[in-house]
Amino acid sequence: MTTATLSALIFDVDGTLADTESAHRAAFNTAFREAGLDWNWDEALYTRLLEVSGGKERIRHYWSEVNGEMRSIDAGALADTVQRIHDLKTACYEGLVNEGAVQLRPGVLALIESASQQGLRLAIATTTSPVNIAALLRKALGADWKYAFQVVEDASTAPLKKPHPQVYLQTLSRMRLAPEAGLAFEDSGNGLRAARGAGLATLVTPNAYTAHHDFSGALRVLPDLAGIGVGELRAWHAEAGR
Repeated sequence: MTTATLSALIFDVDGTLADTESAHRAAFNTAFREAGLDWNWDEALYTRLLEVSGGKERIRHYWSEVNGEMRSIDAGALADTVQRIHDLKTACYEGLVNEGAVQLRPGVLALIESASQQGLRLAIATTTSPVNIAALLRKALGADWKYAFQVVEDASTAPLKKPHPQVYLQTLSRMRLAPEAGLAFEDSGNGLRAARGAGLATLVTPNAYTAHHDFSGALRVLPDLAGIGVGELRAWHAEAGR
């Protein structure tokens, strides 16, 4: 990797900016009840299902597990059912966020503010839905949260889920940024592989749902971003370029 000055920070959302997964799990279970399903995703099951990126993809995956090879519903009807469940889940999750059930992880807000003040460009690269992103960041950063980020790539613009690098490649393209000049922030093995697949040095802050993942190739693996400043990021990024 060639040496380049750090000029941009690119953040994943779920699990990275905030510990969202417990709220997502609760919202899924509420949606299942409202849809008349007897499904219940406990922590162990949900941890396993997080290996599948994307909420609708996760529902489809579990549907195939519990139904085996049975084709009790045609493809179109299944897609409609999955969409309805996901819509219920999204509405429930937004309500939980608005009630204050989800907070930014330690150090995140301070780093965003200091990085912006020091001239670093900021972006979001996630394959979660735009509604989920807006609910979280509107609550955490205020109504003008989008102005903090030069680019926001999400499930609506990057349909290929992590570990595919599409969302990062599109972010880099829109920013006209060489990967050597950026630093990605992730919490999961799939996210790390997506960022590395786009050529980005990646700092990982695992959470309770992802601590068991393989983070080989990460620039640093930290418990959170508390006390981490732009100076440390520049120094670590420079190491990656040597």
